[in-house]
Order: sequence, then C-alpha cells, then structure tokens
Amino acid sequence: MRARAMAVVVLLLLAGCSGGGGGDEGPVTLRFQSLAWQEESVRANKELVREWNATHEHVKVEYVQGSWSAVHDQLLTSFEGGEAPDIIHDASDDLADFAHGGYLADLTGLLPARLEEDIPRRSWETTTFGDGVYGVPFLQEPRVLVANATWLRRSGVRIPTPGHPWSWTEFRRITERLSGGGRYGVAWPLKEPVSATLNLSLSAGGRMFHRGADGKVTVRFEAGDEVVPRTIHDQAGIDRSASPTTLGSGGSDTLPGFFGGRYAMVPLGFSYRQQIVQQAPEGFDWQVLPAPAGADGLAQGVSPQTLSVAEDSPHKKEAVAFVDFLLRPKNMVRLALGDWMLPTGTRALADPALHTAKDDWATGTALAAHLRPAPAQSVRGYAEWKDKVATPAFQEYYSGAIGLGELRERLEKDGNLVLARYQR
Repeated sequence: MRARAMAVVVLLLLAGCSGGGGGDEGPVTLRFQSLAWQEESVRANKELVREWNATHEHVKVEYVQGSWSAVHDQLLTSFEGGEAPDIIHDASDDLADFAHGGYLADLTGLLPARLEEDIPRRSWETTTFGDGVYGVPFLQEPRVLVANATWLRRSGVRIPTPGHPWSWTEFRRITERLSGGGRYGVAWPLKEPVSATLNLSLSAGGRMFHRGADGKVTVRFEAGDEVVPRTIHDQAGIDRSASPTTLGSGGSDTLPGFFGGRYAMVPLGFSYRQQIVQQAPEGFDWQVLPAPAGADGLAQGVSPQTLSVAEDSPHKKEAVAFVDFLLRPKNMVRLALGDWMLPTGTRALADPALHTAKDDWATGTALAAHLRPAPAQSVRGYAEWKDKVATPAFQEYYSGAIGLGELRERLEKDGNLVLARYQR
C-alpha cells in the first residue's frame, strides 16, 4: 500500500511539473510593455495586439503600459527581479548597458529575413553591440525647424528645402534678421542639451566619441563638434536672436510663445507636429523646415525606438514572431502615423500616407536617408558622462557662464575619466 501511495504521489508531481511548452496548460502568454503615450499611438498598439490575439490561438499577448520617464530604472529593477516583460519597447540609446549586462536576448538567427532586409543597415547599427543584435529599430524622428510660415514669408528670407537647406552660418544670419522688438528668430529648448547638440553636430562633421584600435572610446571635442554649440551660444549671447529664457525649457514649453508670435522658429523633433496640430490657434500658419546643413550635409544622429526580447523570456521565438507581425510594412505605417514619426522600414517609408503635403509629412520623409546612428549609441558609460559632465557643461556654456575652451576641457578631461571606469 505504501509503495502504491508513493507511486501516486510521484505521478502527481510529474504531472504538475510537465508543460513548459504550453500544450496542456493553455496558450503561451507574452507580456508586451509599450511606451506609446499619444492617444493615436496607444490606440494603434492596442489594436494590433487585439488583431494578433484574434488570429493566434496558441500565443496570446498581454499589453502592458510603460512610461518613457521611468523606463530605464523600471527595466533595471524588473531585470534584476526576474520580472521583465517578454517584449520590451525602448530607445536604442538605452540598450547598451542592458545588452552588455546580459538582460536582452541576442536576436541573431531569430529574426525573419524579411525584417532584416527591410530595415537599412545604418538602422541595425543602432541596436548592434559587439557581435549581437539586441533590438529591432522601428521608429525614428529627425530634428527639424518648425517655423511661423507667415513671419518667414513676410520677411522675404529664402525658405530652405531638403534639397537646398540653410547652412549653419546662413541660419545664424537669418535668425538675426528675424529678431528685434522683443521677438526672436529662434527659441532653442535645451533642457536636455546633450543629445540635441551631438545629433545635430553630425551635419558639421562632429563625432565627439572616437574608438581606438583597442576598442576603447575617448572624447575629443574637435572643430566639427564646435559648429552647433558655438552657433547656439552666439545666437543667445551675442546676436540676441535666440531667446535666453528657453534654453532651460522643454520643447512643449516653447509652443505658447511660438503660437503667440514671440519666436519665428523652434528646433523640435518631428513628432511635435501632433501637439502643434492640436494646440495651435485657428488660422496659425506653420511649416516644417529641414535643420541646417554643414560639411556633411543634412546628416544627423537619431536613436530609434526599438523592440527587444528579454533574455529571461522562455518564449523567445514566439516573442520575435509577434515583433515581426507588429512590424509588417502596413502595421509599421500605422505605428508611425500614430506616433507622428518615421518608420525605419523601407517599404513602410514608401507608403503614400507618409509623403503628403498635409502636416509636412513629405519634408520629414525626405530627411530619412540622412539619419545616422547617434554618436553615443554604443558608448558604455555615456549615461553617466551625459548626466554628470556634458549636461552641466553645455548648460553653462549656452548661458555664457563658461567659454568654449572650458567647455572642451570639461567634456574631454572629466569625460574621459568617466568613460575610463567603464573600459578597464
């Protein structure tokens, strides 16, 4: 009797431990953490999740709402606690430490050929660390000039186009011409000055980070790196063509003054058009212009939004299948329209809906070929360098508290001390 009872217990234990593949336990459930926040974008993401669930009996997806403002710390906590979502929405410049830390799955060999071929190599570079690919870049946005079209038309200045943009020198001269009487040619919202400065500096040949033959990265603030910060500094401090009060503001903070006729132009991410459409007073005429060009033309850095898979996920193949579904060309267009951004996929980017004159979509898509990986994309220690060294240094330089020489010394000397700790 005792032997028979023990056999029953063993059988029950084996039954409880079986499964894993999801056969008798019902469908696999994947948790998808999305950072979509605009109403249109949230709706598009949730609709796609519903469409997947309606057509996939054995793999279900649970939508989890995340937040851009807290995503890094939240993900780090969830990784260390073994609670990470299976599919992770983030930005490429947030992936390096997670990839090196072993928290994200290497997608090499898991991605379908269709998806690999549709997204350009330059975009894949933003999610490639070492020999692995740790995310799928799918949305990106250039930084553009949003202009008061009436003001520019009345001034008689040359209106730039992607085919014939302003140079940085011409841009400075035009903003000075547009200023006076308490009004400014430009309002730079530089509460977060580092990414804007570094990404726009690619147009002038700026690189900032230089990787040696030994693989180690050093900071060098060279001639190409000076062009954009010097332009902003001189507009605010010498020409008085840039509003000094907006230097510590976020992009949304500048819109009331822009609508009120205080600033002729505001450099903003392409997706800000959605806020402008919603908030602009009736009859306000605005237009999108390309950012100024330098020695390297219209090149600028971007950190695309990405979809990654957690290394701890027991269902990596299923997670990648959902990512592939989410990023089919027509679905990628829906996500791009919802976020007012550009898709990375070449087939999606060719969709007529993204080439209309309405809301200046065509101007943005004309810039897509000029977008490059942000300079700091694969630099370990970048977050600390940005927060502790570069942000205060640029803020003080733009405000006039320090000169270009001290800015260079702090970025290089203090910055290289920070990076060295991550490269021992």
